[in-house]
Amino acid sequence: EVQLVESGGGLVQAGGSLRLSCAASRFSLDDYAVGWFRQVPGKEREGVACFRCASDGSTFYADSVKGRFTIASDNAKNTVYLQMNNLKPEDTAVYYCTGDKDRGNLRRLWVFPSRGSWGQGTQVTVSS
Repeated sequence: EVQLVESGGGLVQAGGSLRLSCAASRFSLDDYAVGWFRQVPGKEREGVACFRCASDGSTFYADSVKGRFTIASDNAKNTVYLQMNNLKPEDTAVYYCTGDKDRGNLRRLWVFPSRGSWGQGTQVTVSS
């Protein structure tokens, strides 16, 4: 995997929205699958959404965020976004993104999220 730069986190009330960004500066994300993961202190990192990760190149989401979170990409800005709507306090976590040209690697990371290399992440806090 390659490390990417996350941004866009913040404090929001339950029911609110945030858009996280995952950007690459030295290469194009056009050929990469990109995964969003999150981690709460003391808990294992978990997959949230995976862009172009399915074997057919489609995107999949964790059950806990389906219908609320959406991934989108902007090729001109070389950025992949995670749009988070109807946020809940249980969405509070540090969010990370990572990319790989081999979508199979990201599917394996989805199953074994304790592996891989990670950047700084961006904190999302949802108040009740």
